[in-house]
Amino acid sequence: MVDVAVRAGVSPSTVSRTLRGLSTVSPEVRVRVEQAARELNFAVSRQAASLATGKTGVVAVLTPVLNSWFMGSALDSLAPILRAAGMDLLMYVTPNMTERADFFERLPARRNADALLVFSFDLTEEEGARLDDLEIPVIYVSQHAEGRASVYIDDVAGGRRGTQYLLNLGHRRIAFVKTIGPSGFSFSSNERLTGYRQALTEAGIPLDDSLVVTASSFGDKRRVVESVGQLLSQRQPPTAIFAEQDQAAVSVLWTLRRSGIDVPEQVSVLGFDDHEIARWSDLSTIAQSPTDIGRVAGELVRSLVSDSDADQGQHIVLPTRLILRGSTAPLSREETLPHSGADPLEAASPAHADDGS
Repeated sequence: MVDVAVRAGVSPSTVSRTLRGLSTVSPEVRVRVEQAARELNFAVSRQAASLATGKTGVVAVLTPVLNSWFMGSALDSLAPILRAAGMDLLMYVTPNMTERADFFERLPARRNADALLVFSFDLTEEEGARLDDLEIPVIYVSQHAEGRASVYIDDVAGGRRGTQYLLNLGHRRIAFVKTIGPSGFSFSSNERLTGYRQALTEAGIPLDDSLVVTASSFGDKRRVVESVGQLLSQRQPPTAIFAEQDQAAVSVLWTLRRSGIDVPEQVSVLGFDDHEIARWSDLSTIAQSPTDIGRVAGELVRSLVSDSDADQGQHIVLPTRLILRGSTAPLSREETLPHSGADPLEAASPAHADDGS
């Protein structure tokens, strides 16, 4: 560090403050110190900096899965925000209950990170209390936790908006497809379902539990076929289906078309997310931006780590948008679902699901 200070023409303490990313260094001095450090191949020791400042320079992320569109997009925008602040990213992935229990028993983030971002977790009351004991900022992402820092969309408003749109098209028999991932996370699903029910109630339409079905969000076509089968076998099948994730909505589209049902002429289909697959499939959807969620979460964690007086319980709510494509249309009173000829469930059964799809 002394060599860097000599080359940059500053004191060793200024070098230390610069390389730790502190804001008390002028831009001109920062450029000189960073250039000298590069020329001398000097890198600050994370451990030494931690001893001096009490900070690790690390932000931990707790998530049940990594292989999802949402997580990939959010992390892509989160990581650069942290890098710009000189922070590293540490991942804790708990895909099953054994690893989840181990994390909450050991709480490794307590000694390894300055803050923890919790992505898409249905926490028990005991798990939430354990995180409260970490004594570092904890930010909940894609969910809201009362009295704790949170970044999320208003899932209830999104579910209500999507249902109101279908109502405005003239649909009254509107089904809702819930999705449950492998981790069992259901927070967003429950919130979107609440919005769906609110919109129907506001429109004076009685709630019908037979129109709410459950499917997997991770490509389980068999489960989707069964769920759509439940809907089509009703005496009054729905004329619109609102799936609370785009991946499930696209599976619904595939199943209906394999059943000989025209979309949107006979059944409208609406998704939620604006996943890339929605654009490829011409799917109308309620759009959220995981990129914006990741960026805002990064900015919030930087603020909470650098300012001990910042509001540790602030909530940031991001908007959703209705994206209109070709899978939804006004209800046509003359058109009904087919009830003759080949059995639509037979046509879309899993036995036929693997030939080229």
